Amino acid sequence: MRISGPDAERALRRLAGKPPRPREAALRILRSADDRILDQALVLWFPGPRSYTGEDCAELHLHGGRAVVEAVLSELAALGLKPAEPGEFTRRAFQNGKLDLSQAEAVADLVDAETEAQRYQALDQLDGALGRKYEAWRQQLVDALAYLEAAIDFPDEDLPEDVAARARPPIEALERDLAAALADAARGERVRDGWRIAVVGAPNAGKSSLFNALVRREAAIVTEQPGTTRDVIEASLVLDGYRVLLADTAGVRETADIIEAEGVRRARAWAQDAAVRLWVVDASAEDGSWREAQAVVAPGDILVLNKSDRPRGRDGEDAGAWAAGHGVETLEVSVRKELGLNALEDRIRGRLVDALTGAEFPAVTRERHRLRLTEAHEHIQRGLLALDRGPELAAEDLRLAARSLGRVAGRVDAEDILDVVFANFCIGK
Repeated sequence: MRISGPDAERALRRLAGKPPRPREAALRILRSADDRILDQALVLWFPGPRSYTGEDCAELHLHGGRAVVEAVLSELAALGLKPAEPGEFTRRAFQNGKLDLSQAEAVADLVDAETEAQRYQALDQLDGALGRKYEAWRQQLVDALAYLEAAIDFPDEDLPEDVAARARPPIEALERDLAAALADAARGERVRDGWRIAVVGAPNAGKSSLFNALVRREAAIVTEQPGTTRDVIEASLVLDGYRVLLADTAGVRETADIIEAEGVRRARAWAQDAAVRLWVVDASAEDGSWREAQAVVAPGDILVLNKSDRPRGRDGEDAGAWAAGHGVETLEVSVRKELGLNALEDRIRGRLVDALTGAEFPAVTRERHRLRLTEAHEHIQRGLLALDRGPELAAEDLRLAARSLGRVAGRVDAEDILDVVFANFCIGK
């Protein structure tokens, strides 16, 4: 049980007597106000600011029975302390400068981590990797903005004539960096939220059977009746340390059935947002149904020719030819005979690792980061266009860009721009 705030020491003294030496555990008897023994507990004392929240903190390592916990909570409430709100300790750590905003988010991500990749990413973000990246970009903007501020505020000083023009090269370099970061933006979010794979195709192609085979359980109902799957069925699995969200979708076809039509609409929407689509086609069919899901398939997807243990039909030949001309890889499987499934899973693993690994820490792990990064990039682009019209308009866009980048870590400070101006140009000598 953690206690934080200005009354932490008073509460600790009341329950356990004199606090132990900072950051050293001590075995103490906890007593109530009327001298009843509440528990025998390990007690730790963390005087601020050297604590998680930056405030005075105490920890009580109690026996976990409900009666013990409720008795101690009751005593703390009698002392005027209140239960913490969800995330309140981390929020206080941010407010007291112990963590930046991105690190605070990483605490939640670490608590929720289900895979090794999620754990590694959260730990790196908690260590400040994301905050340092955005702070470095913000500092580049501040340095460039200093040239513009000098040209605007000190026109009569002995400054180089091209002082404003000197801002362009670093701004252009930063614009390229942010554009590259936005192009890579999906990687961090997909590590955190899961790499999405949609199983799509016409009714009765074997989508649900393939889905069950990949998740290794009977997650979806399988029947011979077309249109059995009418909603999106999701299952989570872990491949090579990454979370994968696999979805079985309704068979894509034109239908007058209102419920089935809604299922088809949801299938198309889920498939559109997926990282990759497994396009399942009955390789033995002759009815041309493979064309039903053709519109949701994109280059880089995988055509799964199912029922390959049967004689090849016209659908298998035509779908394979179409895929070869549209950047869609083809694999043959037989779910019923369990043929080709290992090769398909290996191919999925390869795509997954290629998509989610990178040399640098991703610049985006949440939608909030993507929005702020997009804002900053747009302001920088406008600032570059405005440079030819004068430093004033360009400077305003760069200020807004720096503010957007600063919001990711929760640091927004305009005063350091003037600090750079004076440091670089010795104004007022």
